[in-house]
Parts: sequence; C-alpha cells; structure tokens
Amino acid sequence: SAKPVAVAVQADKPDTGKLIPHGVQGKQSKIDLNDEQVSNAKAIIAATKKAGLPERAAVISIATSLQESKLENLGHLGDANDHDSLGLFQQRPSSGWGTPEQITDPEYATLAFEKGLKQVDGWQDMPLTEAAQ
Repeated sequence: SAKPVAVAVQADKPDTGKLIPHGVQGKQSKIDLNDEQVSNAKAIIAATKKAGLPERAAVISIATSLQESKLENLGHLGDANDHDSLGLFQQRPSSGWGTPEQITDPEYATLAFEKGLKQVDGWQDMPLTEAAQ
C-alpha cells in the first residue's frame, strides 16, 4: 500500500519569472529598511492587491517609491523640495495627482500611480525602469 505524500504549497509566493521578466541586470545593491519603509511597502502591496493588479505592478510601484522617496512618505521639504512633490511617489498636486492629503496617503498615492501605469502600453512586459518612468 502506498503512503500519501505531503506537499507544501505556498499560494502567496509569486513566480520569479513574472516579477522579474527581464532577469536581473547590472550590479545589485541591498538596502536595510526601517519600520516606516516596511510599512509603506506593505501598504503599496495591499493597494495593488485591492486594485486587482498583478504582482509585477507592486514591484514597479515599490521600485518607483524607492527611487523617488526611499519608501518614505515625504511631506513638504522646504527649499529641498522639487516644486510641490509629496509622498511616496513624489507626486505633485499642481500636476493633478490629488490634494496634498491624498498623495500623502499611501493607498491613494499607490492607486493613482498604478492608474497611470495601466495607461502605459505593454507595461507588464517592459523593463522595470521603463515602466516606472
């Protein structure tokens, strides 16, 4: 008699090929995240799931926020500010991204960014840097 075989499945583990469809190019770096940055990354993932978008959208969104704000929900930085850029994605109220209160809300900011992302033809299959831009 054959014994049943236990198989462990992690349903939430995304496919690497979908997350990084172009492979890893160039030298890689590592960044240690503080609690705020981890919380903001989790908020981006939650908003992406809420929007029903694939994991690749979360990867692009997190990478964009890392580039724009180091995953910090930035308020007005005075003279160091780039115009009126705010929040995780450095979105500008004057460019129609929303009010300062909206674009400093991680869920709203992510959904606004991803609304723009969805308007880019082929974003799912292009290199991350091109999709983010």
